[in-house]
Amino acid sequence: MEVELLWFVITLCLAGAIAGITSGLFGNGGGFVVVPALLAVFPFFTDSSGELIKVAIGTSLASIVVSSARSVQAHKKKGAVDFLVLKDWSIWLVVGVVVGLYIASRTSSESLILVFAIGVLLYSIYFLFPTLFAGTSNTLTMPKGIFKAGLASFLGGFSALLGIGGGTITVMTMVICNRSVHQAIATAAGVGFIIGIPGSIGFLLMGQNAQDLPYGTVGFINIPALAAISVGSVMTAPLGAKWAHSLDEVNLKKIFGLYLIAVSISMFYKAF
Repeated sequence: MEVELLWFVITLCLAGAIAGITSGLFGNGGGFVVVPALLAVFPFFTDSSGELIKVAIGTSLASIVVSSARSVQAHKKKGAVDFLVLKDWSIWLVVGVVVGLYIASRTSSESLILVFAIGVLLYSIYFLFPTLFAGTSNTLTMPKGIFKAGLASFLGGFSALLGIGGGTITVMTMVICNRSVHQAIATAAGVGFIIGIPGSIGFLLMGQNAQDLPYGTVGFINIPALAAISVGSVMTAPLGAKWAHSLDEVNLKKIFGLYLIAVSISMFYKAF
């Protein structure tokens, strides 16, 4: 049992480290790494349960609060975070998260896995073909009014369902609107923080009466996993933020896009 526990901690610390790097590098919060890792590890420590996907999503959202906060801190030192965008989007992001939590509470675990598989597959397009979303030569500006409310609400709701930070859509939107990719990535990390707080609280409350969950689970958040992932992400998020300002972004995105394709295939397999 001691060996299995050690493997559990090491695996999730590694997942957290990778999530921290991707959070700093792409501004995406790390949920695309954390959720698949938890779904792969949990079955070794508990009986198979249809609620494991909800524990994975809830724990991922809680870990995003940590990784995104660390990432924002690192990007802030370079003056790259647009706090005005975060302020303008915050209320609509939270509204979207609340709607997403309601949908999650009424959705079967198999359907949530399927939603995750489809969502990851759609997101992979952005990473595999980043030049399609390059800044344009026109005068597009950030969405305002009803368009801002609709986009931010959709982003919050969809992210709550997937257990992610919503960074990818944020980066896509800001880059298309002629913001620098560095500012987009830095600001996207802040979006993950805003989504992660109400999202994790919602999954914490949602799972109060759930049964047969992994040891150390409160609501739908597994505390040992959260601790292990947070340790890894806190250590590596600044490294990802540093790389975001220096490495070849296009090639890195393509590699991550291939990873998302693999994750999507595995999730489709679990769903069916």
